[in-house]
Amino acid sequence: MRVRVLLLATSIASSVACAAIAQAPPQQPAIRIQDGGTSGRMESIFIPPKAGAPFSFTLVTEWARPMNNGGNFTLTNERHIVRDSKGRIYQERWILVPKGSKIKSSMDVFQITDPEQHTWYNCLTATKECDLYRYHLTTKDNFQPPTSVSGPLSDGTGYRQHEDLGLSSTEGQETHGYRETTTFNPGVMGNDKPMDVTREFWYSARLAVNLISIVDEPMTGKQVFTVKELSTSEPDPSFFEVPADYKVVDRLNEKN
Repeated sequence: MRVRVLLLATSIASSVACAAIAQAPPQQPAIRIQDGGTSGRMESIFIPPKAGAPFSFTLVTEWARPMNNGGNFTLTNERHIVRDSKGRIYQERWILVPKGSKIKSSMDVFQITDPEQHTWYNCLTATKECDLYRYHLTTKDNFQPPTSVSGPLSDGTGYRQHEDLGLSSTEGQETHGYRETTTFNPGVMGNDKPMDVTREFWYSARLAVNLISIVDEPMTGKQVFTVKELSTSEPDPSFFEVPADYKVVDRLNEKN
């Protein structure tokens, strides 16, 4: 009799355990997220809406960042930029890809700005949708090369050295070269030693554009922008028209 009671109790306990397992909610998949990393975007060269100075060119970009073995990891792309005599600008944005790899770049955005109409279309190729913003620059603005003067920085944070590199020729255009080296004192930018940020650029006064620009700073690495295939002929007006199969979303009343 005692054995039968024990067997019955064991059977009940087993049934309760099985029922509890059956009623337990299924476990969610584990989420594993690593610490650290960065997801910043790189700024390119500035294209002003200068009137009477049309061009079209291909801009080659290389962005090299140091590896822990002394080498460099380099991303690159090429993109088309066009401006007409009215100061309207069409420029493409292509995805940066590892230099020398089999990964192909592709255009994900193109932008059209019109200083007369004060419009800026930012168009996504994936969705065929253009956001329409207000464009604030005009052809009357006085565009000059981004130079400064040598001397100490404010609050004693460091020193800036300006160098005039003289005249040269780039893609058949006369360019004036400048180098700006900013030295930050230790502790100013998280640096435990003096830190240099160098910007060298070769500026075309006729086009109001840097045809060569080199930015070298420890925080982000070295960025080199080089113009090639430059033409100063008037471009095709179709560059400045939104394609008919693209939807336009009006954001003119939004701040940008």
